[in-house]
Amino acid sequence: MYRAADEIEKDKELLMQERGSSGEPRLSVAPEMEIMDYCRREWRGNTQQAARMRKGYEEVSQKFTSIRRVRGDNYCALRATLFQAMSQATASPAWLQDPELTRLPEKLISKHSWIKQWKLGLQLEEKGEDLVENIKESLALLRRKWAALADLGTAEARQLACDELFASADEEYLLYEAIKFLMLSRAIELYDDREQGKDVPFFSVLLFARDTSRDPAQLLRNHLNQVGHTGGLEQVEMLLLAHAMRHTICAYRLSKHGTEEFLTVFPTDPPRDWPVVTLIAEDDRHYNIPVRLCQETSLVRTVDTVTASGAQLWRARPAALFGAVLVAAMLVASRDSQKGTVPGGCVS
Repeated sequence: MYRAADEIEKDKELLMQERGSSGEPRLSVAPEMEIMDYCRREWRGNTQQAARMRKGYEEVSQKFTSIRRVRGDNYCALRATLFQAMSQATASPAWLQDPELTRLPEKLISKHSWIKQWKLGLQLEEKGEDLVENIKESLALLRRKWAALADLGTAEARQLACDELFASADEEYLLYEAIKFLMLSRAIELYDDREQGKDVPFFSVLLFARDTSRDPAQLLRNHLNQVGHTGGLEQVEMLLLAHAMRHTICAYRLSKHGTEEFLTVFPTDPPRDWPVVTLIAEDDRHYNIPVRLCQETSLVRTVDTVTASGAQLWRARPAALFGAVLVAAMLVASRDSQKGTVPGGCVS
């Protein structure tokens, strides 16, 4: 899940090409380009991997006509998901309007002192040492910016406003701190529920089954603190991101083309009222954004039998369940696609 320095520099160079002679800031999300033009530019070789990528892009191009490249600095999963969600928002989410939202940092830190180990992103290291105020500021900014975008009258206006927001380093990276804190808050909820014997989503058991995240404190130190520094989000953390933002994330995983995991849905059984965002991942480490939907799509819900059979498997072998649930979801998606419905998102 970690990106090498040469890969990050390559992404920076590509995005620098989008910078005009006026000296404007480099864009975090590059302007759109035709998806197959992008594929031919990036995957010209004759290797097996290049052939798989071209086939994957060809299939994605049946649903989307264009792509927007996302800066690859280990924030790309957060950046791609948040940019998508905010640019297509027509209303501010109810969870973001909760008056208790900005009081959450103080509440959680007073209960869990280990949260003081929070590591701000590289771009924010010069901010003051008051962690509570830093996170409260980031949550307030997220609420304010999301509401302002939702109030705009057209999709084009939201896209332009998002372009401007995600070119402002001071604000952009505060938004990521807000999302990371919401992920931690959700992880604490899930962990406490499990400790109390309550039902929890399948992925949360896997989240805390790792040697590096046996509890939320380890999750913070070994994973969330690394985002934007030395690592991005792992697959199980994409599920946590989806739950924290109450958005369904559909990812075209091009390295899995030809398998049931080619289109992965986070989570596998999302509530029907969750908005949908769609991403493209070439290697499960870097995410780009597909745009310009070719045809109307809709998200399908996995059937109850998938959840029931998964519950039995979970008790036997957590890692096996994670793969099985994803495979089951893809099988359902494949079945329904033959009936005219395909999981996906809508970005104008």
